[in-house]
Amino acid sequence: MKTLFIDCNAQLAPVWQRVIRPDDPPIAVNTAPFTRGELPRLLAGCAICMNDHSYMPTELVAQCDALEHVVFLGTGAASYMNIDELQGLGVTVHTIKGYGDTAVAEHTIALMLAAGRDVARMDRGVRAGTWTPREGMQFLAKRLGIVGLGGIGREVARIGRGIGMEVVAWNRTPRPDAGATLVDLDTLLATSDVISLNLVLNDETRGIIDASRIGRIKPGALLVNTARGALVDESALIAALREGRIRHAALDVFHAEPLKPDHPLATMDNVTLSAHAAFRTLEASMTLLRRAIDIVRTIVAA
Repeated sequence: MKTLFIDCNAQLAPVWQRVIRPDDPPIAVNTAPFTRGELPRLLAGCAICMNDHSYMPTELVAQCDALEHVVFLGTGAASYMNIDELQGLGVTVHTIKGYGDTAVAEHTIALMLAAGRDVARMDRGVRAGTWTPREGMQFLAKRLGIVGLGGIGREVARIGRGIGMEVVAWNRTPRPDAGATLVDLDTLLATSDVISLNLVLNDETRGIIDASRIGRIKPGALLVNTARGALVDESALIAALREGRIRHAALDVFHAEPLKPDHPLATMDNVTLSAHAAFRTLEASMTLLRRAIDIVRTIVAA
């Protein structure tokens, strides 16, 4: 079965060389940039597509007559394609869980600390010749509220406890092994000094932090999102940041990526940004690519 890794970037290319094995099924690798409209040309004759983080609109996938499988590198395929519509076309989407729980959790804590101490703003100021020490938040004994207790959320809880924070959490299903005090979502939002979003994106969670819930967030709290941008009502978040009701947002994910430089979130001092990089460590990338290759191996052998 012809397989193409459609969007191997400069970061992943050397990792790919470290994990690919001589006995793996043949997988072609594309490292050249492409537009969405070029998908049918690139995937001509391909039964399997490995996809890092490229958008795959249904109408274009419908033109890829040979395509039967998409192996998405991560869990967030729903942000880049309509999984149900692709299933209707006979294309199965495979996702990969658990490969980077520690990496994402560590990045979550890094964003929390950077936001609480205004690190990015001071960095910009110093580079521009402005020396303005800024008062930050001390995290010892502060309440960390974790929304979603999957593998990543549990790791965030572990690290948060390690730096002396009080950890509470909300999960859609009971988690007696959570290692955190479980509370309802509205209580978490209203009482937490830091809110970490660690939910998967699906029909149930899309927009779960809507304008009403943003209005319930404790004044002066930090909001950290390393999950999916579509969990949050972006307009309501921007309004709360502008009004100062939310002290700071630290974001690794957005409704549309890459984030445009003139986007309101990119122009605000009380927003710290990273480029959807929470899962990007060598260890996590090696695990991710190896699991993706093994999925291809299983498909080819079936």
